[in-house]
Amino acid sequence: MIAWRYLRARRKEGFISVIAGFSFLGIMLGVATLIIVLSVMNGFRHELLAKIIGINGHIFVQALDRPLTDFVQLSEALAKVPGVKLVVPMVEGQALASSPSGANGVLVRGVREADLHNIDYVSANLREGTIEGFDTKGGVIIGKRLADSLGLHAGDTITLVAPRGAATPFGTAPRIKSYPVNGVFEIGMSEFDGTFVYMPLAEAQAYFNRADDVSVIEVYIADADQVDGVRQAIERGIDRQLMLTDWRTRNRTFFGVLKVERNVMFLILLLIVLVAALNIVSGIIMLVKDKSADIAILRTMGATRGAIMRIFLITGAAIGVVGTLAGLVLGLLLSWNVEAMRQFLSNMLETNLFPAEFYFLSRLPAVVDPGEVITVVMTAFVLSLLATLYPSWRAAKLDPVEALRYG
Repeated sequence: MIAWRYLRARRKEGFISVIAGFSFLGIMLGVATLIIVLSVMNGFRHELLAKIIGINGHIFVQALDRPLTDFVQLSEALAKVPGVKLVVPMVEGQALASSPSGANGVLVRGVREADLHNIDYVSANLREGTIEGFDTKGGVIIGKRLADSLGLHAGDTITLVAPRGAATPFGTAPRIKSYPVNGVFEIGMSEFDGTFVYMPLAEAQAYFNRADDVSVIEVYIADADQVDGVRQAIERGIDRQLMLTDWRTRNRTFFGVLKVERNVMFLILLLIVLVAALNIVSGIIMLVKDKSADIAILRTMGATRGAIMRIFLITGAAIGVVGTLAGLVLGLLLSWNVEAMRQFLSNMLETNLFPAEFYFLSRLPAVVDPGEVITVVMTAFVLSLLATLYPSWRAAKLDPVEALRYG
C-alpha cells in the first residue's frame, strides 16, 4: 500500500514522477525494440534458410574419379539412402541472357521435368506458363525479376550466350541460342528470381558441351539439421569416390554473419534497458531522500529495516515489471504486424523501405522465438530488480534520529 502511494506522486513530488515515467518508457521501448529486432532477424534467417536450401538442396555430390556419366544409376542409389527425400542430377553453367530490352548474367540449370515438378519452390510458385512438357518443348523457365528486367513474358523468346561454345580453327567461339520462355516463377528471393534459368537436362548437356554427364547431383533430405547423418550414410552406402559438400559449407559465411549481427544487436539494444534501469536507481534515490521523514516515522512506529527495504523494492520493481510487460505486449504486436506496418509506411512516404535487391527478400519477415522473448523479459526483470537494491538498502540503513533532525 505504501509503495503504491509513493508511486502516485503529489504536486511537490512531480519531478520524481517524471523520472519514474521516463524509466517506464525506457524499459517499455527497450524490451519492445529487442523483441522486434530479434524477431525480424530470426525471420530473415528462417526465410533465407528455407529458400536457399529449398531450391539448392542440402548435399551436393560431385565425382572425383570419373565424370558423372552414370548419374541415373547413382541417383537411384542415393534415393535409397535413409533420410533422402529427392535426388536431382543437374548441369550448371553461366551464361548471358539477352532480349531486345536488355541483358543479364544468369545461372543456367539443366534438370529433368520430373525433378522440376518436385522442387516445390519452383513448381508451386509459377506465375506464368506451365512446366508440363518441359522436356519436349525445348524452352526454358526463368525467374520473375529476370523476366521483368528483360521485359519478357511466357511465350516470348530469350537468347542465351555461353562463352565456351564450339571449337573453331580460330579458337573457341561463344554459343548463342534462342529459347522460348515456357514459364516464369517467383520464389520471393531476389537473388534467385533474377538469376536462375531452368533448361531441360538433355538440352543443357548439349548447350554446355557435356558428354552425357552432369556437373552435380543435389540431394534433398527430410531434415536439414540431420545432414551429418545422411552424409555418413551416403559415404557408407555408395561404393565410389565422391566429393560431398552440404548447405552449411556453402553458406557458412553468410549465416555466420547473420548470427554475429544478431548477437551484437542484442547487446547494443540491451543498453536501452540498462539506461532505463539506471533511471530507476536515480528516481528511487530521490524518492528515498524526499521520504526520509516518512521513513523515520515508520521506523519509530516499529517498522523493521526489512519492511522499509521491501517498500522501496516494490516501488522500483513495479516500474520495471509494468514497463517490461507493456514492452512485451507492444513488441509482440509490432512483430506480428511488421510487414503490414512496412507497407503502410511505404505507401504513406511514397518510397520503398525494403528494396528486394538489397535485402534478398521481397517482404519483411518476422518470426517470434518464445525462448528469446522469455530471455528478454527475464533480463529486463532482473535488471529492474537489481536497480532497486542499492537505493532500497540506503532507505533501510537510514537513521531515524538523523532523518527527523535534518530531514
